Amino acid sequence: MAYEEFRDKIKTTLKKADQPLTWTEVRTTAGLPQARPNNQWVHRLERDIRLERERDKHGIIYWRLVR
Repeated sequence: MAYEEFRDKIKTTLKKADQPLTWTEVRTTAGLPQARPNNQWVHRLERDIRLERERDKHGIIYWRLVR
């Protein structure tokens, strides 16, 4: 899978959800095969689509798009 396809699937999934999601929720909804996301791609997503990741008090990381 190319980065562009990965980026588009993440962006579409997070926009449709309209709420923060965990990586597992993103992966399942988008139908992605990766158990864990490529760290370099995640950093690119932060710049390209304004992805923001936030850890809650239980250590769970939620993904969302900055508006």
